Amino acid sequence: MVERLPPGAPLPGSPLPGALVRHPDRPDWGIGQVQSVIGNRITVNFENAGKLLIKGDVVSLETVGPDEDV
Repeated sequence: MVERLPPGAPLPGSPLPGALVRHPDRPDWGIGQVQSVIGNRITVNFENAGKLLIKGDVVSLETVGPDEDV
């Protein structure tokens, strides 16, 4: 039996709000901070591209670790 997520629940493995991330195909956007996660929709504020809505079921954002150069 397939378990369904409640409406609006974040996808498993999604970054949490406040996490620093990179878009794997758009390094020119710079580092982004996750603002919210609702279902597969992840709102990220990128340093060079502003606030963008990312579809988490299409793009796997890369989490930036605390020891990485930001």
